[in-house]
Amino acid sequence: MRSRGLVFSFFLCLSLLLLALPLTNAQNPGDPWTSAQTVQPPDFAKELAASKSKLTVLFVGFQRLYSAGHIKGAQYHGSGGRPEGLAEIKKWAEPLPRSTNLVLYCGCCPLDHCPNLRPAFTTLQEMGFTKLRVLILPTSFAVDWAGRGLPYEKGE
Repeated sequence: MRSRGLVFSFFLCLSLLLLALPLTNAQNPGDPWTSAQTVQPPDFAKELAASKSKLTVLFVGFQRLYSAGHIKGAQYHGSGGRPEGLAEIKKWAEPLPRSTNLVLYCGCCPLDHCPNLRPAFTTLQEMGFTKLRVLILPTSFAVDWAGRGLPYEKGE
């Protein structure tokens, strides 16, 4: 009987520990994307390095952050958190095929507080883009991409 109690206690402790761990792929109920529409930094870096298909990477944060450092090959066409930025993004995206493999990211601040990513994603989704994904940077670009030694460049 004592061993059953120990086994039960072990599994109870293990269950509580697992509940306390952060879920990096967790879907925030307020997010307009699904978990299938997300990509993690190490996976995306591998995808970029091995990409034989055309990937379009769009930075939707602030111009000064783009200039300070961005994923190699990423484009900037406005900040997703401002109406004029969304208008620029829409103008840029209008001629693109709706099947464009498009990955958005920001990384200005913790993802759950980002003012840019959700409006940009929603806008492009409403435009009919079918291969639209979000790079998950939970803390910031500096921590979750550059801080991991993943490739980036500076400048316009």
